[in-house]
Amino acid sequence: MPSPVTGVLAAAAALALSPLVARAAAPEEGPSRPSVLLARVSFKSRVDLDRLAETLDLSAAVDHEKKTVEAVLSPEEYDALVKEGRRVEILEEQTRILNEPRAGWMSLAGGIPGYSCYRTVDESYAAMAQLPITYPNLAAWNDIGDTWDKVTAGGKPGDDLRVLVLTNKARSGAKARFFLMGGIHAREYTTAELATRFAEQLASRYGTDPDVTWLLDYSELHVVVQSNPDGRRIAETGLSKRKNTNTSEGSCSTTTYGVDLNRNSSFDWGGAGASSSVCNDTYRGRSAASEPETKTLENYILSLFPDQRGPAATDPAPADATGLMLSLHSYGGYVLYPWSATTAAAPNATQLRTLGRKFNYFNGYQACQVSTCLYSASGSTDAFAYGRLGVAAFTFEMGGAFFESCTTFENTIVPKNMPALYYAFKAARRPYQVAAGPDSINLALSASTVAQGTPVTLTARADDTRYGTNGGTEGAQAIAAARYSIDAPSWVSGTPTFALSAVDGSFNSTAESVQATVFTSGLAPGRHTLFVESQDASGNWGVPTATFLNVQ
Repeated sequence: MPSPVTGVLAAAAALALSPLVARAAAPEEGPSRPSVLLARVSFKSRVDLDRLAETLDLSAAVDHEKKTVEAVLSPEEYDALVKEGRRVEILEEQTRILNEPRAGWMSLAGGIPGYSCYRTVDESYAAMAQLPITYPNLAAWNDIGDTWDKVTAGGKPGDDLRVLVLTNKARSGAKARFFLMGGIHAREYTTAELATRFAEQLASRYGTDPDVTWLLDYSELHVVVQSNPDGRRIAETGLSKRKNTNTSEGSCSTTTYGVDLNRNSSFDWGGAGASSSVCNDTYRGRSAASEPETKTLENYILSLFPDQRGPAATDPAPADATGLMLSLHSYGGYVLYPWSATTAAAPNATQLRTLGRKFNYFNGYQACQVSTCLYSASGSTDAFAYGRLGVAAFTFEMGGAFFESCTTFENTIVPKNMPALYYAFKAARRPYQVAAGPDSINLALSASTVAQGTPVTLTARADDTRYGTNGGTEGAQAIAAARYSIDAPSWVSGTPTFALSAVDGSFNSTAESVQATVFTSGLAPGRHTLFVESQDASGNWGVPTATFLNVQ
């Protein structure tokens, strides 16, 4: 049953906030007036939108056709926008949710009160800490730095910033690295939970899922599930908290004090789309990387990836650059890539766009450059990773709310984005190359267990059409070749590869069924891994897919 206060807020939203298109007055002052409003605000031009980005707490829900953007507003900001003559449509249900009190709520099953599918900071940290205990040969849970509260005496205890590292520790050698981070904006509930579940799923499927097994054998996942744990603890109470908890920069409210960690990075800090006003939700901080959380994240990214890009803004990373970085956010429905502070195209824009369209094949989100799809946003983490190092860097803006319902999270966010995370992990070795190549799917064996010496038929589908169309279309080429290797991927030195042929007799289509006979007389008894890759007519090889073959 809703609390009495919830009922009052609902009534206020239904009565005081209508009609929805402003020049109407904001809700009357008093106990029933919501403390924050979620509204759709009109803008006149790109310049006007960028100005709003520097003064308001904008979401990623931007409609450039209708010239509207969704924003979290204080009643005073609402009044000011109405006074300017803007259309301000209050989103009643989301406003109600953002103002719903949770004091005294309990979740017997765990999780954030009212949102049991999202683990709290303590619960997500406990889950990550358990993985090295359960999977000691795969997982490490490392302390990489401290939050603002922890380094500041006299206040709250604060938190460690921690990273989970997943890889097969028994296999040495150079490995591709995928850096995944969630929760840099505290109120975005979906992000930390999705990152946590991805890590748990990988660890639990190692040894039984062939793709997970080779990924952790030849790659490393580095995941920071809570990038802003101090702020997240506030957001878990139901407050619309975005920033960290730095209280030294001005006299602001609980929800508005702090620094926006995604405007505080040292690359392009202080540019368009970040505020210099301390109580603004996009406040950039007093200097580049001023916050301990930002310094920790940047130092960790620098430790993971080599510098693969020149110093000039126009210097591209090489085609064979390695490493992939992904920051999870909500909401809006976008796959975003640099640049974010300028509408100029990044030097690797073509490759970034192609990889973005691979991701949106799975999640359906619009793939586009940050500053083109949304608005300018200087000082972001993904711009730092790409700008400083040339790492392929992306942001997923998931779903349609900050406090996304568990129903939507379980039924939409997870199934749409988990496959995109798997593809990102596969692509991390050569993200600028493999995204242009065909996928190898539907692997099958005529028998998965055979006696030594018995030949096996391996079949697969080579498909160069698996790109999303939200944000433009990607050209598809005819399949030119397919190959398989045994017990090691093709890039491992000394690994022989064997051709698969087109089932219909010739490679002349953008998607082909392929097959080969695998001879097992030279294979030792035990389980073997078959890796399949496909190539298009432009010479691009796609990511591998694997299957297990047992020889008796």
